[in-house]
Amino acid sequence: MFLSAWRKYLFTKLYGWFSKFETVKDGVTHVLYRQRGRFARPFVHSAMAGLMAMAVTLAPVLASSFPGAQGDLDEEVMTASQVLEIETDETSTQVSDKVRDKVMEYTVQSGDTVSVIAEKFGISKDTIRWENNLASVNSIKPGQVLRIMPVTGVRHKVARGETIYSIAKKYNANPQAIVDFPFNTFSDNETFALAVGQDLIVPDGEKPNEVLWSPTRYVAATTPNAGVVSATGSFAWPIGGRITQRYAWYHRGVDIATSTGTPVLAADSGTVVTAGWPDNSGYGNRVVIDHGNGYRTLYGHLSKVNVAVGQTVKRGNVVGLEGSTGRSTGPHLHFEIRRGGTLLNPLEFLK
Repeated sequence: MFLSAWRKYLFTKLYGWFSKFETVKDGVTHVLYRQRGRFARPFVHSAMAGLMAMAVTLAPVLASSFPGAQGDLDEEVMTASQVLEIETDETSTQVSDKVRDKVMEYTVQSGDTVSVIAEKFGISKDTIRWENNLASVNSIKPGQVLRIMPVTGVRHKVARGETIYSIAKKYNANPQAIVDFPFNTFSDNETFALAVGQDLIVPDGEKPNEVLWSPTRYVAATTPNAGVVSATGSFAWPIGGRITQRYAWYHRGVDIATSTGTPVLAADSGTVVTAGWPDNSGYGNRVVIDHGNGYRTLYGHLSKVNVAVGQTVKRGNVVGLEGSTGRSTGPHLHFEIRRGGTLLNPLEFLK
């Protein structure tokens, strides 16, 4: 009896509620239909605004209910503002490796030297020197505020008539490095045109007519044809020339420059898996070799490709000719070493 009465009571209540709901719905539908959609757009917009307001209001509450969520949010905020957190203990000072997109400020600590600060931020001593107009390596003191560049090189304010080529020549740098630095902007991304007065980061640039505190020039060796039949994981230089751009977080390879048409050699034996320009990638004409041991090498910006997909090559075989195809400002070879999809620093492998 009790259950029967309870079911009857619930049915009566629910029926009454749904009847009222249908009455209201029919009224709204009738008004919208009568006005031929006049209120449809305001109604939809109001509903969406309400949902957005609810999401904004509830997001912090929901986020805080998950363990570790607040820490993740704080980390995202730091990344967005490019803040470098300095953690100091009794033995060392460490700087986080978050990407820096602009010049930042650093307050000199007790015991700091130009060398220590340069190593801490992964840049050269000369970069700190030029950005802060230091007279000598001993001209800093605790409490002094230094401007820290995001990469080794110089910062240049563009003057009328200057181009990436003239600026690169002035600082003995590679115009390709200026283009590749992701936070440099251009008035025209096709011609790399610059705006007068803009700040430009010149990676690996050097102030002219100055003795360097920390020389960093590299030269690639010429690779002989070793005739290795199977890959060993030991890589030889694919071309001889001057290294115009090294491995960095924004440039996952090395650029080696000589003259157009210089033969490019396989760094190790393997099978060609890419040959040509199969997409609109900035690599241009390229060759990718799978060495069968978890490693792959890439040879980019070639003027000519001398191999085909599926072809087996030995270490030292010619795979193409140096060129300037793709997103390139001049003839050079862009060389990468990959392992399981991870791009590695080729200078740690080349023999």
